[in-house]
Amino acid sequence: MTSGTALDREVLRDLAGRLVVVGGVVGVVLGESRARNDHHPECDVDLGLYYRPPLDVRSLAGIARDLDSPAATVTEPGAWGDWVDGGAWLRIGGVPATWVYRDLDTVARVWEGLRRGEHGFHHEAGHPLGVPDFAYVGELAVGAVLADPTGELTTWQGQFRKYPPALGEALVRGLWEATLLVEVAHKAVARRDVTYVAGCLSRAFLLCAHAIHGRAGQWLVNEKGAIAAADRLPAAPEGFAARAHGILAGLETGAESLEVALDGGTILIRDVAKRIHA
Repeated sequence: MTSGTALDREVLRDLAGRLVVVGGVVGVVLGESRARNDHHPECDVDLGLYYRPPLDVRSLAGIARDLDSPAATVTEPGAWGDWVDGGAWLRIGGVPATWVYRDLDTVARVWEGLRRGEHGFHHEAGHPLGVPDFAYVGELAVGAVLADPTGELTTWQGQFRKYPPALGEALVRGLWEATLLVEVAHKAVARRDVTYVAGCLSRAFLLCAHAIHGRAGQWLVNEKGAIAAADRLPAAPEGFAARAHGILAGLETGAESLEVALDGGTILIRDVAKRIHA
């Protein structure tokens, strides 16, 4: 693979074929945006490596060094956190590529909980809202299977593409937290604590995005682009993304500015609630 070679679907399938023979790897999946061919030009090529322990990290490292450089490294499972798990950041043919581990038994366990509406957002570095455990299921539901010698990933994917109604209802119910966040943020206005207010509003709007996706029965697996993705759904109030981004962009240190932002946030959350309960 020479520098500048495009990582098209055929090249990625060849790579997946090499990865899937590594001990512990069950299958390989191409991430959501590239699977749909609507990715940003700067977007990494994300490959999910679905595995069962023990994972042969040494063999994965050998493939990584062959594709990238002798300095390329891959992590042990769990090195990036309990829910981010582990993997590698590489450049393959000059293209940024990320390998992300996903324990397939954890995916199956999460799925069982989601069918009962059980879910959570788990604190991890680099994830302001937290990693939603349902992302484990959603990633496979919306990704493109590149290698699956046993057929197990394809079987799971067929189940996961039917969004669990109980999860959607739970995410809609979770909108109460967005309302609470804006209410408690008012207490920071007198201190002119812009950072606290911004944090409350940002989390509140992301919870709105998840509630909108839940009502629509659509998987949302990434914080990045979540507001824009929600805006495209029929359950979103008119101008949802523009309003959310405008409120955050207008934050200033003055008390009046903060009150205006929080009033706007209150109205937006109320509009979301009206729309998803209509």
